[in-house]
Amino acid sequence: MDQALNQKIDAFIAANKEQLLKDIAALVAINSVETAPEEGAPFGPGARAALDKTLELAAGMGLATHNCENYMGYAELAGADPEKYLATICHVDVVPEGNGWSADPFKMRIQDNWLLGRGVADDKGPMVATLYALKFLKEEGVSLKYPIRALIGDNEETGMGDVEYYLKHYTAPVFCFTPDAEFPVCNGEKGQFRGKLVSPVCNGVIKEFEGGVANNAVPDRASALVETDITKLKNAPNITLEPEGNGVRIRGWGKSGHAAMPAGTVNAIGLVMDYLLDNGLCNEAERAYLEAVKKLHSSTAGEGLGIACADGPFGPLTIIGGRIYMEDGRMVQTMDSRFPTCTNGEKIAEGIRAAIGTGAELVDAKTEEPFYIEADTPAIKACIETYNEVTGENATPFTMGGGTYARHFPYAVSFGPEHNDMVLPEFGGPMHGANEAAPIDKLLEALKIYIIALLRLEEIDF
Repeated sequence: MDQALNQKIDAFIAANKEQLLKDIAALVAINSVETAPEEGAPFGPGARAALDKTLELAAGMGLATHNCENYMGYAELAGADPEKYLATICHVDVVPEGNGWSADPFKMRIQDNWLLGRGVADDKGPMVATLYALKFLKEEGVSLKYPIRALIGDNEETGMGDVEYYLKHYTAPVFCFTPDAEFPVCNGEKGQFRGKLVSPVCNGVIKEFEGGVANNAVPDRASALVETDITKLKNAPNITLEPEGNGVRIRGWGKSGHAAMPAGTVNAIGLVMDYLLDNGLCNEAERAYLEAVKKLHSSTAGEGLGIACADGPFGPLTIIGGRIYMEDGRMVQTMDSRFPTCTNGEKIAEGIRAAIGTGAELVDAKTEEPFYIEADTPAIKACIETYNEVTGENATPFTMGGGTYARHFPYAVSFGPEHNDMVLPEFGGPMHGANEAAPIDKLLEALKIYIIALLRLEEIDF
């Protein structure tokens, strides 16, 4: 590594650390969960506010900014080639805060050199880091061949309508990386299958059933209100019983996590479902539905639904039930599956329908196919070599189940800042979970990696 450049970057990070953390806190303070669209806010006022704040932060660094009709935005450094540009892309929308937080999720706090708050890891912390990467290049007066845009998304967690709009109205970058996953470099993402399992109108014992805050997160709590006598019910692990009106509220207490990485999670919906079945708290139609959906909850590998499979590049399929709710007298269970190349959306839907029989109906099935870019392409090599040089590791690119912006661009990867071997502190939680946490030192190391990677990408002939 160029030692003079290394020293300049270290000095820049040290000088800007406190302000960088304040800027992350300013973004975390905005509840940017998608809500109903309003005029000038296609993904709701919270997402728009986060977009505006990010553009404000970028402008304060002396970067040129552009609002893409409130669907996205970007900060930009000019370059010599007007036809091509490089990009980073992060998002400033977040999943709902959910339950189980030990403090206000929208007030960032620091504990033992960790950031805590909704979005510190996914993806407001990385968003601010990319802005500071451009700030460094600007302050150093680096002469760029390709312009560099730090793209600001605000609809990644739900529909990705932001990037869909952007690519329809703006030219795609020649290469893009998204700091919205793990290091070293992710050059492939599993396919995604989503759908809902819907019951008939049962008119039975179950009056309410609710759980989960996002379709792509394992819920840590769920509850059902049933008409029964509490004295007839037995205790069960991770279940609490509360009298309510003419019935009993049955609550399940699980462990949350990201849909793409369900290992170690406990789905609270499945806990409540099992309790209802074990205690006969259902009529015939409800039982048929619960038995069908139990096959979903019995295995995050899809074994209960008969769709389990795995391949070399991607590993095993995963599937979770994210939310359950009642609508027009019907129970609705959402699903989120991440699948490898050994299957496809049609096979998954066929397997699910065969497994659930007439107990439930599969509706709103949607599929995104897997994507994969060979690891020996020049831009990916530039990213992985930079990571290894800064960290001293000898890492190689990997594939994952998470879905990022990368799959929507012609030539893109996800590039940090998380680490798959990172051990969370007792007081911290994962992305999409309660007490979402990010280590400050690793975020600052990522900033250094991004600066050097962008400089190397500038040298490639795209």
